[in-house]
Amino acid sequence: MWFKNLRLYQVTENLNTDQDQLEQALAAFKFTPCTSQEAIKMGFTSPLHPSLKQYCHQTNDVMLFAVKRQEKVLPGSVVNEELAPKIDAMEQEKGRPLSRKEKQALKEELIQTLLPRAFSKSSVTTALYDKQQGWLLVDTSSASRAEELLALLRKAFGSLPAMPLLDNHQLNQQLHFWLQGKELPQGFQLGAEAELKAPDEEGAKVRFINHLLSADEVQSHLQDKLVTKLALEQDEKVTFLICEDGSIKRLKFHDLLSGSNEEMGWDDVIGRLDADLLLMTDALRQALLPLKANIAAQ
Repeated sequence: MWFKNLRLYQVTENLNTDQDQLEQALAAFKFTPCTSQEAIKMGFTSPLHPSLKQYCHQTNDVMLFAVKRQEKVLPGSVVNEELAPKIDAMEQEKGRPLSRKEKQALKEELIQTLLPRAFSKSSVTTALYDKQQGWLLVDTSSASRAEELLALLRKAFGSLPAMPLLDNHQLNQQLHFWLQGKELPQGFQLGAEAELKAPDEEGAKVRFINHLLSADEVQSHLQDKLVTKLALEQDEKVTFLICEDGSIKRLKFHDLLSGSNEEMGWDDVIGRLDADLLLMTDALRQALLPLKANIAAQ
């Protein structure tokens, strides 16, 4: 339940919260496994717990969605091993080398024949919609996975006007100040990791891990490099790595926070998951609101 990464979006129109209408819209794009000839399938799945046969889970001001993605895995070595003799045979038949286009067509045809024998690999991407803030928070570090989820929601709802929650240009300026220990968001302090990159074509990078970021050897790189990743900490709440594109990676919740519901136990699994979901949502609000305000103020 506890998110580990974030792709952040501001939804500019309120979502329909009628549960029956939501379920009907999402069910039209529910997940079904790949057939023998399909390489990839995606669709909505139960976001909170498999025992709940619903595609949107709502509690208080929170809506939870999940998209399951199944992909057939064909190792390149297997494809190449099967492809080589086919290319040789066709070149002998035609009496000339095959063009790149012909080789690609042969490869695509081969892949279709191999798909029924391929292994299936599945993953689930979860998203939280905060009705109070109008935020859509996607638990992934991958921009493409987040866009896949948004695209499927748009198909189901007809539209989903969303924009990045954090302004990249303003964020890039603030990362520079934050690494200097200046103008940090309220309640935050520097962590122990940073990455900087030169803006020229070569783009030389330097990365510091488990390092005192106020040290001269770190600060000196600010003269000719841009900050691309920076670790931030919020006392006894969250730690994360914020990236220049506005995404958040390696999100961790403090043990005192994530363990707040331990006394509930797990006899009521759904009740416990709901409680953890609300606890996580509140913690994310407390972290993202000062972060967003700090960036927007510049």
